[in-house]
Amino acid sequence: MFVKDRQFYKSLFTMTLTIALQNVIVFGVNLADSIMLGRFSEEALSGVALVNQIQFLLQMVVIGVGAGTLIFSSRAWGARDLSTVKKIANIAMKTALALSLVIFIPVFLFPENVLSLLSNEKDVVAEGVKYLRIICFTYPVFAATNTLLSTLRSVETVKIGFYISLSTLVINVCLNYLLIFGNFGFPRLGAEGAAIATTVARIVELIIVCLYVKFGDKKICLRLSDYGKMDKELFRAYLKKGTPVLCSNTMWGLAMAIQTAILGHLGQASITAGSIASTVFQIISVVVYGCANASGVLVSKMIGEGIGKSCKPYVKTLQIIYVSIGVATSLFLFLIKDLILSFYDVSADAKALTTKFLIVLCVTVIGTSYQMSCLTGIVVSGGDTTFIMKNDFIFMWLIVLPMAAIFAFVLKLPPEFVFIALKSDQILKCPVAFIRTNRYKWLKKL
Repeated sequence: MFVKDRQFYKSLFTMTLTIALQNVIVFGVNLADSIMLGRFSEEALSGVALVNQIQFLLQMVVIGVGAGTLIFSSRAWGARDLSTVKKIANIAMKTALALSLVIFIPVFLFPENVLSLLSNEKDVVAEGVKYLRIICFTYPVFAATNTLLSTLRSVETVKIGFYISLSTLVINVCLNYLLIFGNFGFPRLGAEGAAIATTVARIVELIIVCLYVKFGDKKICLRLSDYGKMDKELFRAYLKKGTPVLCSNTMWGLAMAIQTAILGHLGQASITAGSIASTVFQIISVVVYGCANASGVLVSKMIGEGIGKSCKPYVKTLQIIYVSIGVATSLFLFLIKDLILSFYDVSADAKALTTKFLIVLCVTVIGTSYQMSCLTGIVVSGGDTTFIMKNDFIFMWLIVLPMAAIFAFVLKLPPEFVFIALKSDQILKCPVAFIRTNRYKWLKKL
């Protein structure tokens, strides 16, 4: 059942835990915003939750760019081809910055119109606009930082991401305390204060990663001159393999915004419950996403080293690990859900609905751990990116969203049933992931 390669386990769990800790801190920033704004006002919490769907779309786009980086760079790293790693870093950075501007421009020019698509609660939208007018300037900064981190991660450099995220958490929490509530003589700004705090933290993030790339990295040795003219042939190959992942992630980000819009039209309690459940789930599932990222790097590296056809035992071992992590995460979330809710000062209706949402996530996280890790950690790293795009399109856009809309607006079922529909794909995708992973048709040439 398990391979007997100690170095494999050491690399897998070291990267998994490091990425997980980084994500704990990254999502911890969102949790700090959520708890503090929840104590300031429920409208501010819900308004920022709407804006975070735009941030999530950006995050998914940047992750899509990073997935393309991982596919090519990790394989080049396995072959010790640093020239290709640098060329991919250049392509990824320019692609990520361009896409971040595509998101920035409409939300900067029409913030109220954009947020009105997600909710018909005027007070909630008004609070969200205050936050969005400031936070949108961090989008290119966020794209640049995370593209650099993806490049470093593709060559198994992961610890710097943890230290960067730790600095962000400290800065963000401290500034939140001062600017949301107006402590120590600072102005009481609410949602605007949270936006300023996050903006400062994002800028510090970028400065730290740039300093590390310049003075600390000894593997790639990137320089500003490496971001000059792009290699056209490599760019075409990058687009061929990376575009399906980017499209898949973009569709996923848009789908999450539509999910928020569906809940947003079911009342403020649904918005608040969805925001809290989503933030808590992100914190709890960090090991799931960390393992998917780590296994993707290792599988891609093995292919680059020329041992891709010998990776079947490793793939079987990884699948057992994925399920085990999912079950452990489910039990942990179930045990601490009431404790976490005790930190929130929101209405009784919102708390009761959040509890129901979290119970649903206790079930679906097992499916998330298996299918997401198989598909994004193994199948994508093998170069089979088109399948992921088609799979996500079918399940999200042809099954989940129509079913949720029918539940909400035709059958007028309670919000918890709508939430079940929105998360049902995490279970439905498991048989597909199992079949695709174990047929090994995902081993592709780039």
